[in-house]
Amino acid sequence: MTQTGKAKPSITLWQYRMGEIRRYRQLYAMIAPYFLAFSAFTVIPVLVSIFYSFTQFNVLQPAKFVGMDNYIRLFLDDPVFLTAIRNTLIMAVIIGPVGYIMSFLMAWLLNELPPKLRTLLTVIFYAPSISGNAYVVFRQLFSGDAYGFVNAQLLSMGLIAKPILWLADQKYMMLIVILVSLWMSLGVGFLSFIAGLQGVDRSQYEAAEVDGIKNRWQELWYITLPNMGPQLMFGAVMSVTNALAVADVTVALTGFPSPSYATHTIINHLNDYGIIRMEMGYASAIAVLLFIAMISINRFVQKALRKVGT
Repeated sequence: MTQTGKAKPSITLWQYRMGEIRRYRQLYAMIAPYFLAFSAFTVIPVLVSIFYSFTQFNVLQPAKFVGMDNYIRLFLDDPVFLTAIRNTLIMAVIIGPVGYIMSFLMAWLLNELPPKLRTLLTVIFYAPSISGNAYVVFRQLFSGDAYGFVNAQLLSMGLIAKPILWLADQKYMMLIVILVSLWMSLGVGFLSFIAGLQGVDRSQYEAAEVDGIKNRWQELWYITLPNMGPQLMFGAVMSVTNALAVADVTVALTGFPSPSYATHTIINHLNDYGIIRMEMGYASAIAVLLFIAMISINRFVQKALRKVGT
């Protein structure tokens, strides 16, 4: 009750939110272009893909609703998809954590170098992740004839009697794809680690030395990592996403499809049905499952990193 005896008018949640929008309308206007672009190129495509995953759709004819048939077919009538899941998980379990740790350690080591040398080496290590011709080097290294660098060296040393078909033998294809993917894993996450390390206040290291920090590993654990929470989180998200999205490297090295589907991944399977066979409904079901897997694993990794941070 007010002094005049009248009750203050109550407002609804909707009225409150609209009032806040009007209050900060300049800020909302600034983020509007990004919001519209994000909605148009991310949110809407995801929603459309979810819708089409319940249909039979080949682009040329109207979509026909089939319910859960696409998902049932994936797990009960598509052995290649199950092989793709196995291959993708094997790659993700190795490439994700190892690439994440390798990116951070490389960034940590480069951070100790003089600025000019650090910049040069950062460019050198980052270049493979954006180079479209990086696979050419590895195709030459692991060429299946006697002129391939690896075969030539092994033959000259007498370790093998005849050239090994590195990119056609199922015993070696997965290993080579993983090695190349790790070599190319120093991407955006690596750059975020470099930036995060540069942002740590140097005075904290000086204070820590007074408090009893004795070596660089203690500095890393007690000072560097706690100051790099956002960068570590971003790097983890990018590492998981890239590990689950391996596709181009398998096609460039082992062909499409790879022999006996030895390096066939979920993205390869998605491209097969979405781009080649034009079965958009089935491809959408694959995309939805991959989207759910990425979101779930990213949330798990984020929770794990928050627990470590606390």
